[in-house]
Amino acid sequence: MTEPYVWWAILGITLATFLSRCSLHLLGNRLQVPHTLESALRYAPACALAAILVPDLVFNEGQLDLSFDNPRWVAGIVSAAIFAANRSMIASISGGMAVFWLLRVW
Repeated sequence: MTEPYVWWAILGITLATFLSRCSLHLLGNRLQVPHTLESALRYAPACALAAILVPDLVFNEGQLDLSFDNPRWVAGIVSAAIFAANRSMIASISGGMAVFWLLRVW
């Protein structure tokens, strides 16, 4: 049988998640978010994605590796350049993966 504190922890985490995610919906128009905060929150998904991806690109076996011998770093640079040139997510992913696999084989 599971200890009671585990169930209390699950219930607490569930409640905290539910309230934090639906608070804006529950409060509706009563909560006015300042325009500067609203515009800053538009960057949150990109920041979260960068926080997840960048360490995987720049670290190789636990060491910072910004050399051109790191295929993930080079593929990330190429992918960013492709996206900056034509704003196509499909081309960016395809080009980055192609460069990554070519460098891994080579």
